[in-house]
Amino acid sequence: MRLPSNATLNATVIALGSLLCAAPAAAQDYPTKPLNMVIPFPPGGNTDLMARALQPELAKALGQPVVVVNKGGAGGTIGDIEVANARPDGYTIGLTPNNPLTAQPHIQKLPYDMASFRYVCLTYDVPYVLIASPKAPFATFAEFMAFKNDNLIYASPGPGTQPHLGILAVLSAIKAEGVHVPFTGAGPMSQAMLAGTVMAMAESPAVAKASNLKVLAALAKTRIAALPDVPTMIELGYPAEAFTAGGIVAPARTPDAAVARLQKACAEAVASDGYKSASDKLNAIARYLPEAEFKALFEADSVRNAEAVKKAGITQ
Repeated sequence: MRLPSNATLNATVIALGSLLCAAPAAAQDYPTKPLNMVIPFPPGGNTDLMARALQPELAKALGQPVVVVNKGGAGGTIGDIEVANARPDGYTIGLTPNNPLTAQPHIQKLPYDMASFRYVCLTYDVPYVLIASPKAPFATFAEFMAFKNDNLIYASPGPGTQPHLGILAVLSAIKAEGVHVPFTGAGPMSQAMLAGTVMAMAESPAVAKASNLKVLAALAKTRIAALPDVPTMIELGYPAEAFTAGGIVAPARTPDAAVARLQKACAEAVASDGYKSASDKLNAIARYLPEAEFKALFEADSVRNAEAVKKAGITQ
């Protein structure tokens, strides 16, 4: 048997060394081309506006263009399906709110679940509040409690939406029921509240402020900075939480190096004056959480939503 020459062996070693070094080098170079950021809702909605506020700051931090791609439909699930099925190379990411991931899998059969994604970073958080109609027979939380079982009529944008799950969290905490009237969005809900067609709803503080509606309680762990005089449900003795929050996700098998680079850029983008200013204008809280904490937040929300969906019998 003829052994390879020293020159051949040296060439082989060099080639193998080059191959071993190529992967880390490529990971360190990421990203080398534009990224697509899938938004699972049509243009103009809250998720789209938050994504477009983040887009220029994220592109600046990454040193590459970030292209927003709207893929709306089916409660946000169509866009999130596209992200889950994308090539896991870090060049297709999504900016999604919690509902398509933490509620919709409990309502409809989907080709993804919580394990289908890397939870790169949280970028915003909006705690909900319990809101009363000015024509409701209650103007305080104490009066609301006294009235709770007398034909309470409440609004939401539809079964299984975050506002619907939010008001269900309140009703579950106070052991009450009510009549659900669905609407197409926050605008029509607010008009119905002002008209007295419905008595209560759970929504963002911005929705209450826009229509000058009374806020009875915060569905958050701590008081909301913009509403320092409004107690939380926890303070009132009836633990209930509800929120809408969103962040960047990627396909489950996206490499650690790409996720780490995205996280670093995300932290810079969320901390930027531009994003904070845009978030303030959209009545949202710019909030960064890294992967483990972001995932834990959504997992806890998924557990709550699963119980709420089952109890309410919400199915499609």
